[in-house]
Amino acid sequence: MQPIAHIRSPYAEKFGVPRQAGLAPHVVASVVFVPGISQDFVRGLETFSHIWLLWEFHCVETRTICPTVRPPRLGGNKRIGVFASRSPFRPNPIGLSAVRLLAVQPGPELRVAGADLVDGTPIYDIKPYLAYADSIPDAKSGYVSAAPHESLRVEFPAKLPEGLEPDYIAALRESLEQDPRPAYQKDPDRVYHMILNPCELDFSVSDGTLRVISIRRLPC
Repeated sequence: MQPIAHIRSPYAEKFGVPRQAGLAPHVVASVVFVPGISQDFVRGLETFSHIWLLWEFHCVETRTICPTVRPPRLGGNKRIGVFASRSPFRPNPIGLSAVRLLAVQPGPELRVAGADLVDGTPIYDIKPYLAYADSIPDAKSGYVSAAPHESLRVEFPAKLPEGLEPDYIAALRESLEQDPRPAYQKDPDRVYHMILNPCELDFSVSDGTLRVISIRRLPC
């Protein structure tokens, strides 16, 4: 099985990527198809508002299979079966994300919003999202009973790099509000580093507030 496409995403590394698709709706990415995939493959896709992406957790350092994991939603301390989680540490490192389809462009190339994928992630299949079949309003979500009801308050420095678009600031804020830190790291004195192209930043978290210490443009 070979990738049909790769994602071009502002997330240069896995730290800072939202834990679920759609949590940072201002984050825009591109699905760039490999040679041999013609425009015919996406004919009619523009009539759908959302699509499913099936992809690979290619940044997982180890392929050691463990039957249990520690989900962040349970504080990173309680273990549950890997198949009762969305952990990237799986027997087969396959991810599934529903994203908003913004445009079908020549190439072909797809512009999508809300993707939770690291730049360069291999994509193995694309399917249209069908609201009548894929949405189950009365479904039970186990220990994940609802979306995170508490988000961090984000404070930016008074001076930001020039030329940043409002949509980029919104995407950055949405990414930071989700609390990028591992569930077991709560040290208020620790400084974290994150990249969301075209910028990198340093931040710390204490008392429910994420404070961006510095933000700067990456070299071109």
